[in-house]
Amino acid sequence: MKIGILTSGGDCPGLNAVIRGMVLKGVISYDTEFVGFRNGWRGVVEEDLMPIVRHDVRGLAKQGGTILGSSRTNPFEGEGGGPEKIQAMLDRNGIDAIVAIGGEGTLTAARRLYDEGGIKVIGVPKTIDNDLAATDYSFGFDTAVQIATEAIDRLRTTADSHGRCMVLEVMGRHVGWIALHSGMAGGAHAILIPEQPQTIEQITEWVESVRDRGRAPLVVVAEGFKFEGMEEAHSHKGLDAFNRPRLGGIAELLAPMIEERTGIESRATVLGHIQRGGEPTAFDRVLATRLGMAAVDAAYNDAWGSMVTLRGTSIATVSIADAVGTLNQVPQARYDEAKILFG
Repeated sequence: MKIGILTSGGDCPGLNAVIRGMVLKGVISYDTEFVGFRNGWRGVVEEDLMPIVRHDVRGLAKQGGTILGSSRTNPFEGEGGGPEKIQAMLDRNGIDAIVAIGGEGTLTAARRLYDEGGIKVIGVPKTIDNDLAATDYSFGFDTAVQIATEAIDRLRTTADSHGRCMVLEVMGRHVGWIALHSGMAGGAHAILIPEQPQTIEQITEWVESVRDRGRAPLVVVAEGFKFEGMEEAHSHKGLDAFNRPRLGGIAELLAPMIEERTGIESRATVLGHIQRGGEPTAFDRVLATRLGMAAVDAAYNDAWGSMVTLRGTSIATVSIADAVGTLNQVPQARYDEAKILFG
């Protein structure tokens, strides 16, 4: 079998570990041949590919980013887009199947290619946001949380020095997992997530409670957080290739509001793409490697249209449709647990 690999959407630590796991498993267990599509679905629609052999993945598990490059290209658009043209390209190059490593947009496109064109595709869940249903964790999330936690630790020392309120904005799109985990790990005094709208009055109450105890308040806010009454998350950066709003900037709105209402000098820090960079944590390296190996097994089991997933500590296979139909949101119990620590 000849398998084409692509990494699509936002990059994250662990992508290279998936590629390495796939190639080693395929070569050792099945004598598989691999090619990589450059820059995600763009490489598929533009027929831009490269061979990947065992030597190419040596020492790759610890390397951040992706050796294949990534993009947010929609495979149904462009001169070479659509199921029929993509299948013709695969046939020309003797490629039997595609393993698509990506998040919600990437996997939705992969499933649609399978449903509408019968293209043999396997999905591997990739997102720092941990927002994909049908998997307990996705690789990249643990690294993003670690980076955000380190930022909280650093902001705390400068906040204490000046008696300021620090507002740290983290990624997550429409779920609050990064904010929740990093906020708890870093001892944040308030954690604001999309699943739990709050009023500015409640937020300032938490902040003032911290100030009254002689501490410098630290607030972690997810980029998709909404105040009560807001219908959509704050976005001023337009749409991506899948017509989803590019979120970000809520901390820069929140910090002045806190300062105005409390009189506490407040500063906003938007962590942004730092959360996507650098070397993956040990947890993400192991998870990514296991998912890559399982994706090859899924291909040889003809599990087309499916996605490999983490269930507890075991790797399983589920339909991609089950993964992209709903978001993996922070449940009420988890937020109530963290909320006890606020203020």
